[in-house]
Amino acid sequence: MSDAELVLRSTRVITPEGTRAASVAVSGGTITAVLPYHAPLPAGARLEELGDDVLLPGLVDTHVHVNDPGRTHWEGFWTATRAAAAGGITTLVDMPLNSLPPTTTVDHLGVKREVAADKAHIDIGFWGGALPDNVKDLRPLHDAGVFGFKAFLSPSGVDEFPHLDRDALARSLTEIAGFGGLLIVHAEDPHHLDTAPQRGGPRYADFLASRPRAAEDSAVAALIAQAKRLHARVHVLHLSSSDALPLIAAAKAEGVRITAETCPHYLTLTAEEVPDGASEFKCCPPIREAANQDLLWQALADGTIDCVVTDHSPSTADLKTGDFATAWGGISGLQLSLAAVWTEARRRGHGLEDVVRWMSANTARLVGLDTRKGAIEAGRDADFAVLAPDASFTVDPAALQHRNRVTAYAGRTLYGVVRSTWLRGERIVADGEFTAPKGTLLTRTP
Repeated sequence: MSDAELVLRSTRVITPEGTRAASVAVSGGTITAVLPYHAPLPAGARLEELGDDVLLPGLVDTHVHVNDPGRTHWEGFWTATRAAAAGGITTLVDMPLNSLPPTTTVDHLGVKREVAADKAHIDIGFWGGALPDNVKDLRPLHDAGVFGFKAFLSPSGVDEFPHLDRDALARSLTEIAGFGGLLIVHAEDPHHLDTAPQRGGPRYADFLASRPRAAEDSAVAALIAQAKRLHARVHVLHLSSSDALPLIAAAKAEGVRITAETCPHYLTLTAEEVPDGASEFKCCPPIREAANQDLLWQALADGTIDCVVTDHSPSTADLKTGDFATAWGGISGLQLSLAAVWTEARRRGHGLEDVVRWMSANTARLVGLDTRKGAIEAGRDADFAVLAPDASFTVDPAALQHRNRVTAYAGRTLYGVVRSTWLRGERIVADGEFTAPKGTLLTRTP
């Protein structure tokens, strides 16, 4: 047996080769071997016996709005990373907004990293931002280690992060393609949004009509055209429109370098069940109908959609007004994402191996961390979640670690209780008890 300081033993370990009974050996924060269940322990190794709880790789969430610094009263690195750890997430990549300043220059990245350094309960990476006037900053940010660049094709909701029109998109994408970077895109077409009915008020049906599927479909088509022309690498964020799926599938078949994600709220919540005035359900693009949701699940199964991420975008409770036009648009789901997705996945006949692929392996691959994160195999970081997949709980907002405990999942019964979370071989949370922050700040691997 390999040298080891720690051995985690479970009857159900999810590995790239499948789920099996195994002993996972860890030394120096790294997995050294995945061995048979009954393999003898090396001298001096500590055994962590997990029984029938499932050992899975720590999740990698590549779409999180931490909002720190500047809007830390909305969320912050301390609270966000505790919530993530409680939900089995061991790595997150922070969006360049809604912090102040946004991560759009190397100096602003330095501010973000300084603020995060002593508050990270899990590992953290950073996206840069692509704005109409910061093309000159993109290469320096890339060289400084951001994992790629976020852009909006419609207004972002905050003045300090303006969107790219089609000419600005072409300029930014030309620059990013020139150094082999990744552009990740909030894809809604402003023309379709401007011409949609804008009634405001508490009716969810009116809000849904104000963010039509056509806005996403048009923006995705434009992004595909630019990516194809420039042979650029692009990623569609938080896809909610099933009508865009044939466009993405066809582009992939043509060899366009495009990937796509969706979110737990699109996979588990439906427009039909959103109460009027319940703006905790508001997000952009919006939660759509049940028939649309069915097609998103099919696209996950066939690989048209690559991954599932939270798009955790919290705010203070006072910004979640009863008027869908004026309420802040964002779902808080960081701590609940694994349980929410697993609850619906198991109902639809998917296994935990599928969930791990969508929420750990493929997200790690998206940002180039797949030599370190996203799988239980020798040479990877010893990042784990220990899950009781058949145990259930009822979501109590007061039990969440998010700074503001407004959640669209309140009162829902979910399956999948995270017993403990491990970062590089150290248990960082178990039964609601946290260690001191042990996370590191990650940079893109050249």
